[in-house]
Amino acid sequence: MVARKPTARKPRIKKCPDCKGTGEITETVRVGSARKSRETTDRQAALCLTCFGSGDAPTD
Repeated sequence: MVARKPTARKPRIKKCPDCKGTGEITETVRVGSARKSRETTDRQAALCLTCFGSGDAPTD
């Protein structure tokens, strides 16, 4: 009888707290000149700068 090797488990990678693991965040669209810019109700997708789009929590 052959002994079975224990299977190795993948380590659980924590999700990024800012984007919640998606790698993208939403930003509010601003219009107007720099002095009088105002926010609109529109949103646009942006790359998460904390995890650089990977969705994994940064390791410090």
